[in-house]
Amino acid sequence: MTCVNRRDLGLLVLRVGTGAVLAAHGTQKLFGWFGGGGIEGTTAGMEAMGFHPPKHSAVAAGLGEAAGGALLALGLATPAAGAAAAGTMAGAVAVHAPAGFFAQGGGYEYPAYLGFTAAAIGLTGPGRYSLDHVTWHVFNQPWVVALAFAGSAAAAAAVVGRRARGQGRDAEET
Repeated sequence: MTCVNRRDLGLLVLRVGTGAVLAAHGTQKLFGWFGGGGIEGTTAGMEAMGFHPPKHSAVAAGLGEAAGGALLALGLATPAAGAAAAGTMAGAVAVHAPAGFFAQGGGYEYPAYLGFTAAAIGLTGPGRYSLDHVTWHVFNQPWVVALAFAGSAAAAAAVVGRRARGQGRDAEET
């Protein structure tokens, strides 16, 4: 096996593993699968965490994880999938940040890891064992990388910023 094949095989394993975890978390939010709360439970959770509007936030988080994860696993539209998942994880990091770094204490370690891994895959590309490769990388172009990550960063900053401003107003009222 050549180095190129090992690299492509490693990217396949990383993509499928990361994508499957993200997709499972997203389907918990969207459909209540795997013991999740579904849209209703996720909407209530988003409201409690200070995301507004909560139902739109629940759908966006669920889609970012489920669709981003599924596309990463398939290696299709890999830059957009990685950017969507990373942006979604930025919101999760913001929620967990007050508890510190380690997941054991409720910190942001796990969503940060998933976000960085999704971003790295989106930037690196899917490798040969992917649907992007089969489709001649139509959705894996440099301009897609730039647009996807810029859009995801802007959206994540807007959502996290809106949440922070809302929490600031709530703190002033009490």
